[in-house]
Amino acid sequence: MTDGGAAIAKCRNTVKNIKVRKEIGMEESDLKKYCEKALQEDATHAKVIHPSSVVTAPWVRFKCLFGCQYRSGYGCPPETPTPEQTRAVLDSYGRAVLFHREAPRTKDRGEKNIKFFDMLVTMEGDLFKDGYYKAFVMLAGPCPLCKECGKAEGISCRFPARARPSMEACGIDVFQTVRNNGFFIQTLREKTETQNIYCLMLVD
Repeated sequence: MTDGGAAIAKCRNTVKNIKVRKEIGMEESDLKKYCEKALQEDATHAKVIHPSSVVTAPWVRFKCLFGCQYRSGYGCPPETPTPEQTRAVLDSYGRAVLFHREAPRTKDRGEKNIKFFDMLVTMEGDLFKDGYYKAFVMLAGPCPLCKECGKAEGISCRFPARARPSMEACGIDVFQTVRNNGFFIQTLREKTETQNIYCLMLVD
């Protein structure tokens, strides 16, 4: 097969996979209250999705390992699962919730992000208590809990009950994943631009 033929075949397979994902029927009504809770707590959108729409790729781990100033923490590779391990985890779930938060440049943007992440970790616990015993949330960006990660000091994580890895730290292609689910995302040139933050709650 020529390079052109291979590209066409790959494109057709991608379209087919997306179509299959759309045809997967999922019960969503029982998760509505959690989505509404997130919207009340500063989320812009909350959508129940199928984990098959979440994309993992080896290059994502490379982007974390090389060129990222935050790569020395417990929430970063090589401490986090590989893309292959993450794919296996995703494939053991049938439902997830994708949370989106638009974060304009403000003086308290960082504080609001931390509050939002903390709310999602608490929601993970609430889901567990409500019977969704597999609930696990992946956040966005570097872990914000400590000014300096305990790893740099040679000590254990100070907040193991609250610390969660980001999607990208686990090898998830966040850009393609959110686009697969109808959301907007683009690379930013300046820190003054509005951030589109995405987090993923694996449910059951």
